[in-house]
Amino acid sequence: MTSRIPRDSRLRLVRPRPLAAAPSAVNQRRSRRAAPRPPEGTPAPAELARMARSGLAAAARVARWADAALGPGGDSATADGKATLAEATAERASRDLGLTAAQVRADWDTARLAGLVEVHGDSARPGWRLRAWNRDDSAVLRGWVALFDAWSLAHAEPAEHEPAAVAEVVSAMPQVLSFLQLSAGPVPVDQLLDLLEQRVTELRTERCEIPYGPQPGPLQQPQALDTPLAPLLDWALHALGSVGALTYGDGQATLTPLGSWAVWVKLEQICVAAQSPAGNIEQAAEDMLRGCAQLRPNAARAEYRAWLAARPVGSAVGELIDAARGDDALLRGLAFEALRVVGAPAEPDVSAVADEPTLRPYALLWLAEHDGVDPEDAHEVLTREEATWLWVDTAAAVADHGESPMLVRHLESAVQPTVPMLLDEVRAVGHPRTVQVLVALAAAHPDPALAKAVRRAAFQVHTGGN
Repeated sequence: MTSRIPRDSRLRLVRPRPLAAAPSAVNQRRSRRAAPRPPEGTPAPAELARMARSGLAAAARVARWADAALGPGGDSATADGKATLAEATAERASRDLGLTAAQVRADWDTARLAGLVEVHGDSARPGWRLRAWNRDDSAVLRGWVALFDAWSLAHAEPAEHEPAAVAEVVSAMPQVLSFLQLSAGPVPVDQLLDLLEQRVTELRTERCEIPYGPQPGPLQQPQALDTPLAPLLDWALHALGSVGALTYGDGQATLTPLGSWAVWVKLEQICVAAQSPAGNIEQAAEDMLRGCAQLRPNAARAEYRAWLAARPVGSAVGELIDAARGDDALLRGLAFEALRVVGAPAEPDVSAVADEPTLRPYALLWLAEHDGVDPEDAHEVLTREEATWLWVDTAAAVADHGESPMLVRHLESAVQPTVPMLLDEVRAVGHPRTVQVLVALAAAHPDPALAKAVRRAAFQVHTGGN
């Protein structure tokens, strides 16, 4: 069996364009249609959010502890440039919270994968989902879905198996989960194993991984699987169980209500956080931007103009910049789209934030376009590192609010000419959402080899390894 890690896979580059314009692509949805209904028996969103809060309660507790105890000038959250919790910090947390150090580390990793805490160098800060934890069910559900997407990182993989075999099982599990979701009840593990073996065989056939020379039978059947998949299926089911997606025991597996809902969401490719644009003029900037997220660009600009006309320009610009400083990348992109509608009166405020790392790429593009640079060429004012940071930030917006095909298309907007170069530079740029973005991209991309490389990069960022 060969390894298909793309060492120099060429990206299909599109015509250069300002990457900051990509968040607005999230707005360009298909024409409105009635939202599909979840399967009968699916709990209401409020009940699903309650389940998610319960399952992530320990992770949220550690994240809140870190927010209170690891402020500026305090202890370092991590050590040696790794995302794992520093030993001294883990011991302090175990004393404060009455937990073992191992429990603290496990809850810390869960909090990071769910976006409840974000690591910057050797410091940590609460993620936007933690800030909205008690008031926003959609933020809670997005956090749980992020953990669901990262199930293969949440539970150590079997050390005795080849990484390629593990990657094949990870690639095949969506079909197994879909079967579980459609079954709507317990399924024998033997039946899941048969399905997994069929899917892995299909993946190898799609990659033409068949031996040379005459094959048995008139149809040239692919080579039989040379890796026992039962232990890997056992690992995958335990990992999915550890994130609360299913229950596993007595030779059977059953999706939990949260797991069934999440699989249905993936299958339907719907946005969890869809909101109505009604009443945007009277809303605060953040709520107005969320309401405009479903509008096409022209309709959104009209909404921005109406919102701006209802308040003094100075306070309006201040509100938009404050919204851009938040942790939701979609709002950051939309806020600068609204500032483009403001025009010249916003220039002093935009110039003033050009030195803030989170806002700098957006501000530089805004200023370049304001100075008359063609929007198609404005991205040239960014350094390679700034462009890469913006690519990750935009991908975070798409992962949170868009659809899987949109995230795959976003790969084509990267300035790097190859996938390995992109992954190396994404890892180096240090964006706090890097792991979640790479996990989401790996889950969405149809190429198993590329998805495998992206998952490996996500794991390396998650563990702080090389």
